[in-house]
Amino acid sequence: MFELDLTAHEARRRAEVLAALGDGWDPAAVLRAEQEAFALLYSGLDEEQERTYAMLAEAGVLPPR
Repeated sequence: MFELDLTAHEARRRAEVLAALGDGWDPAAVLRAEQEAFALLYSGLDEEQERTYAMLAEAGVLPPR
């Protein structure tokens, strides 16, 4: 049986990602901006687009609003 423990590699990878993001990275602000962009993207839909969105949301393709 061959085993390979990637725990140390994963810890290093995560540390490198956080270092690359820098101290100014604010995950809460990123999430808020993403939610605002999502709301803007799906605002102003006409009736047919609203029905299509509702159908896709019901199927689990898009998140409900």
